[in-house]
Amino acid sequence: MPYQFHNTSVLVVDDMKPMLQLVVKVLGIFGFRKIYTAMDGEDAFIKFCHHAPDIVITDWQMEPTDGDELIDRIRNTKKSPNPFVPIILMSGYTALSRVQMARDKGATEFLVKPFRAQDLYNRIEQMIENPRKFVDCQVYFGPDRRRRKARGYEGLRRRQIDTHNISSDAMREVHDILSRLKPEPLNKKE
Repeated sequence: MPYQFHNTSVLVVDDMKPMLQLVVKVLGIFGFRKIYTAMDGEDAFIKFCHHAPDIVITDWQMEPTDGDELIDRIRNTKKSPNPFVPIILMSGYTALSRVQMARDKGATEFLVKPFRAQDLYNRIEQMIENPRKFVDCQVYFGPDRRRRKARGYEGLRRRQIDTHNISSDAMREVHDILSRLKPEPLNKKE
């Protein structure tokens, strides 16, 4: 079943106009109708605060404000209307250290440029089908950075001692946003 994206808003940020237009066109094909754009992190944060989109897709390297600064502002400033918003960070730099840096900044997903439409769709689907809990500790706020369970792990400490729990109201809000993206069941004709 296809997802119902027509009521879902997305903010796309890229300083290269052809890439920005390409992402917007692909999202339109997926069914998104509420698409906001910005060409740098500063303008993007203003639009993010004004429109409070359900998803943010941003390039990493931009001037004067880049994608990791935008993520930091979305996740960690009081002006942010939704620090829990799913964020896809796009980059042509694919070294493991870069991916880890994006994860540590609070990106929900990482998308390697150049990408196929299916790659973008897969990242959006991943955020919908497998939402990650948020972690709030002294040095990090964002989606749980651990995707896999550690082999041989047998203790209780995995997220009980090293984090503060996010309120259940905040987690319900994140789940509500993501559940709106799930496909609606088709009615069978009799």
